[in-house]
Amino acid sequence: MTSEFTTHLTEAVVDSLKGTPDPRLRELLAALTRHLHAFVRETEPTMAEWEKAVDFLTATGQTCTDTRQEFVLLSDVLGVSMLVETINSDGRGGVTESTVLGPFHMTESPVRELGADIDLVGGGEPCVVSGRVLSRDGTALPGAVLDVWQANAEGYYDVQQPEVQPPGNGRGLFTADDEGRFWFRTCVPSPYPIPTDGPVGDLLRATARHPYRPAHIHFIASAEGHPPVTTHIFVAGSDHLDSDAVFAVKESLVQDFTETDDPSPAREFGVPNPFRHAHFDLVLNPARS
Repeated sequence: MTSEFTTHLTEAVVDSLKGTPDPRLRELLAALTRHLHAFVRETEPTMAEWEKAVDFLTATGQTCTDTRQEFVLLSDVLGVSMLVETINSDGRGGVTESTVLGPFHMTESPVRELGADIDLVGGGEPCVVSGRVLSRDGTALPGAVLDVWQANAEGYYDVQQPEVQPPGNGRGLFTADDEGRFWFRTCVPSPYPIPTDGPVGDLLRATARHPYRPAHIHFIASAEGHPPVTTHIFVAGSDHLDSDAVFAVKESLVQDFTETDDPSPAREFGVPNPFRHAHFDLVLNPARS
């Protein structure tokens, strides 16, 4: 009887959605209902467990602010963000692979000139990041826009330390030159823990997982006629490359931050000598016709 009733209940909820005007919304809600009900039937949670789950989701929502997105963080640590990103990637080879947006793209990056220093507080190892934005066939994409953001040398984003970091620290919105080239100055990023003072941290502790991410810099690259790509570059040799808390590492995105001990390029780039230099190209797929 219980099995028959639960099956009927699922069918009744799905049937109640048939009048949903938006067909995609109807499809999503029906699938969610079927899978969620199947999960409940399989695991048979107690009322106390159900209440704890509701409390967890409530706390997750209450932790969200204008500068913190705990639900994105939850999606990240469960691997859902990476799964959605991978499913939605173009799939055509020879281009820069995408990865997760992360929870700290919460504020607009300030517009900066090519060569600007996005490390406004100092204290880290000086670094130059340079490259080109190209179409899949190798054609340069002049005027391509790069939205860049990263944590400081201690592993914190500006929105996490408003009393320490000025707004826009570690962020920049750059426009590639006529040959698709870009470059900017910063500090070498370091590994850091995702925030653990909220419900997601409780979840990690309950599952004996560490919260660390390998050192990386975020990019969103966009150009006319090309869908934007959200990606990272990871520092080769960084800790946690094989155990990223949000499952976002792809081998093609691991880049050498080469130590350069040469006063000539240091003067050219306007950085102390020695410095680290990461050079890579961002390759975008043209829009499908």
